[in-house]
Amino acid sequence: MCKIMDKKELLIKLCQSNLLSLAFIGDSIHTQYVREYVLSQDIGNMDNYHKRASYFCKASTQAEVLQALLPSLNEEESSIVKRARNAKPKHQAKNATGKDYAYATAFEALIGYTYLKEDNERLNELLNLSLSLKGNTK
Repeated sequence: MCKIMDKKELLIKLCQSNLLSLAFIGDSIHTQYVREYVLSQDIGNMDNYHKRASYFCKASTQAEVLQALLPSLNEEESSIVKRARNAKPKHQAKNATGKDYAYATAFEALIGYTYLKEDNERLNELLNLSLSLKGNTK
């Protein structure tokens, strides 16, 4: 039987090694949140839902959101963001600049970190802010 590591144990392990792993988890958490939000809207067919979700999840949008959030981050969160932004991924998004991709990766790492830390109040705050900052532009 497979044993899944406790979230706190996993957080410690990932923070000591590669922060890109936090971004991997953060990407899935953010995507799920965005999809639930988009599905709660009345915007028509599935293609419209997909386009709307893609807008929130693309690197340039995530980069803008992170830059807007930077002043509100605490010291611990800022450290995670800086380390993840400076990590060296092996690939880059097709439709993103290197800078946007680095900031998007840092945003996703912040989400992954907050999720694994089990700070649900802060996680919901960050996710809600990410939608409200970009929610009325498309």
